[in-house]
Amino acid sequence: MEKIIIYQIFTRLYGNRNTTRQENGLLSENGCGKMNDLTKSELNRIATLGTTHVWFTGIIRHATNTDYTCYGIPRNHPAVVKGHAGSPYAIMDYYDVCPDLAVNVEQRMAEFEKLVERTHKAGMKVVIDFVPNHVAREYHSLFKPKGVKDLGQGDDPQQGFTPNNNFYYCPGERFAPYFDLYHGALEPYTEEPAKATGNDVFNNAPSRNDWYETVKLNYGVDYYAGRVGYFDPVPSTWKKMTDILLFWAGKQVDAFRCDMAEMVPAEFWAYATAKVRKKFPHVQFIGEVYNPGEYRHYIASGFDYLYDKVGMYDTMRAVICHQAPAASITSAWQATDDIRQHMLYFLENHDEQRVASDFFAGNGLKGIPGLVASVLMQQNPFMLYFGEEYGERGMDKEGFSGHDGRTTIFDYWSVDTICRAAWNTLTDEELQIYGIHKKVLSIAKKEKAIAEGRFFDLMYVNGHLDRQYVFLRQADCEKEGGKAGSELLLVAVNFDDRPVSIGINIPAHAFDFLGIPERKTVAADLLNSTRQTLHLKKDCCVAVRLESRGACVLKMKFGK
Repeated sequence: MEKIIIYQIFTRLYGNRNTTRQENGLLSENGCGKMNDLTKSELNRIATLGTTHVWFTGIIRHATNTDYTCYGIPRNHPAVVKGHAGSPYAIMDYYDVCPDLAVNVEQRMAEFEKLVERTHKAGMKVVIDFVPNHVAREYHSLFKPKGVKDLGQGDDPQQGFTPNNNFYYCPGERFAPYFDLYHGALEPYTEEPAKATGNDVFNNAPSRNDWYETVKLNYGVDYYAGRVGYFDPVPSTWKKMTDILLFWAGKQVDAFRCDMAEMVPAEFWAYATAKVRKKFPHVQFIGEVYNPGEYRHYIASGFDYLYDKVGMYDTMRAVICHQAPAASITSAWQATDDIRQHMLYFLENHDEQRVASDFFAGNGLKGIPGLVASVLMQQNPFMLYFGEEYGERGMDKEGFSGHDGRTTIFDYWSVDTICRAAWNTLTDEELQIYGIHKKVLSIAKKEKAIAEGRFFDLMYVNGHLDRQYVFLRQADCEKEGGKAGSELLLVAVNFDDRPVSIGINIPAHAFDFLGIPERKTVAADLLNSTRQTLHLKKDCCVAVRLESRGACVLKMKFGK
């Protein structure tokens, strides 16, 4: 059993070393990263972080303003593309690879297959996006397998809803959003009748804040009649989308990060995951689900892991920013304790603001206690966003993506810390942040107590702690000579901006539950490479010194 660490790469940006960074720049101005930039050595570097899975974001071909007509790819109308590069979640062809990412556009699928092969050779699994809820407004597959009907092919657009349609329609109404339908083109974008927009806008006039560049897929749910489901016979969309999953699983993809999974009925997921696993038993499903009330429903429908966003992420962010006490973390994990193995923790991803941005903590070092707690407190997976390990600030104003503390998903750009890491010009502080990330993730990978061990939250007997969080991890192990033993980790993190010396009470229940002997022992601090003597006694305090925004991971070994 291993601790799953997912490293998310926004593929278009990762390998780009062009530092022009012109706001609203074209591909010819700002450049674009390629799949081939993820070389054997680069993937090995990522693996040394403790990474088990790499999520290559933006692989499937999506709408873009870049002209690839010379390769037989129709040009998209700029009125329904966000940014010059376009959103990777406005899919144009589920059976194709984004041409931006290829050195040889005509060999883009082959380049993806080689990327998968290199990733596997580096000892990591491959994750790609599956975008099931919506597609680009001009969706049309050029590369669907023989015998596969395209989405929308055979639809009756005069029916707002019918289980046989792949899209929802607004009969008799032309697409009329808030914006200029020309957007620099000679002819306007036309769509009649209008299709419903991806974020459940069932009219012809989405607003600026809607996902106006997308159309909603119909899984047999009649939203016009109050979300009545028609699932028997199996809707056409179910079969077509399952075929897409099977296609990519056949390309040796190991896992799918399923975008906005909760906007698609759980009944579909139960159908699709069963079909995929019948042929590819190893394939995993990661769901972007934000409604805690639906977590168990989607896990029961076949998901291995779900985002813990509105619980753990929001709580950890509040604690890092001193908007909530550290004890709030306890309530966050308790809310999902019965499904804890299925919850995916993270501090950053492409949707969220960078920890080091002015909109979050303002400095990457301030996120370190949140990193230590998130990675080490449970057995469940942790996800890291590229550049996070260097304290990337995300404070660029790239174009369609404004000055918001996020790294753009719409524009051609390059990421400052990723470039400077390649050129060995990181600052001392960035190197410090990287070193800490590497140590924490290495602990998660190497220590049995983290990957498999039991967790004991100590906050209920340490009410005097406001900006510190403390817990134990314990695992039985085999010592030298085949003798049984156990390993205990005492983890303490400090969210305060000043160093502190604290007394950590370890209750009698922890000693009994984890089988901790009462004794004097020497503990090795795995994070700080120091050692200290501890006197372990029921209901007594252990003294620990913590640096500003620092942490310690004290490891003890016992015989049996």
